[in-house]
Amino acid sequence: MTSIQVRELAVAMAIAVVSMSAWSQTGQMAGAMASAPNASTTAASGASAPVSGRKADRVLRRKVYAAIAKQKEISAGDISVIAKDGAVTLNGTVTDASQIDKVAAIARSVAGVTSVTNKLTVAKPLGGM
Repeated sequence: MTSIQVRELAVAMAIAVVSMSAWSQTGQMAGAMASAPNASTTAASGASAPVSGRKADRVLRRKVYAAIAKQKEISAGDISVIAKDGAVTLNGTVTDASQIDKVAAIARSVAGVTSVTNKLTVAKPLGGM
């Protein structure tokens, strides 16, 4: 064989290998794409099912915020709520010590809350004492 024939053979083999690899990858993509409609159908049908995961945590957090905000004497803007699988953590400040237990009781009364960790403190006046 001449060197030109060897090069042509090597190029042809390289093209064949690359083509097979590309064809294999597109076949995998087609399989993934084919299963995607089923996944979205499952997600759409799950809309009536109970909410779980991060979405459930966000929903619970909003419910707790709304319950606290209904109380006019409590400044909900200085309170942060973290929800994780029904466990709620309250952080931030309130203006009066009696509000600490009241906010915790409000959080416990929200449907879906399984426990409350209360890390609220009383805000110090601007003077510092």
